[in-house]
Amino acid sequence: MQMEWISRAIDFGVIGLLATLSVVVVAIGLERVFFYRSIELKSFSSIKALELELTKRLFVIASVASNAPYIGLLGTVLGIMLTFYNMGLDASADTSKIMAGLALALKATAAGLVVALVAVVTYNVLLRKTKVLMLQWEIAHG
Repeated sequence: MQMEWISRAIDFGVIGLLATLSVVVVAIGLERVFFYRSIELKSFSSIKALELELTKRLFVIASVASNAPYIGLLGTVLGIMLTFYNMGLDASADTSKIMAGLALALKATAAGLVVALVAVVTYNVLLRKTKVLMLQWEIAHG
């Protein structure tokens, strides 16, 4: 009974954290896209000031991209540990219970990889747009 609660807490905790990070990445990505569309390059007197404005919050997306797989892996490791613990408590090694436990544990890794892929693509698209805008400023300012 107690281990079932812990299993759910780990599962929902890891998946919940990854879902939250995914929402954060999408929100920042959308905010940056709308900002890039509305920016007036003429209003910046230096390339450094422009770069500061263009790269705001991109570190958050990069951090999610690099850490989401590890968060998913943590969920998998904890899920496998719980599966082995439950196997140790139950004298009969029912393969269907073992496989179900391992499959549920691997769900966390899959979720971490999906979140990381979305974050990496978002980061690369935004970084490319940042470089294009900076080059446009440099061309306009000689």
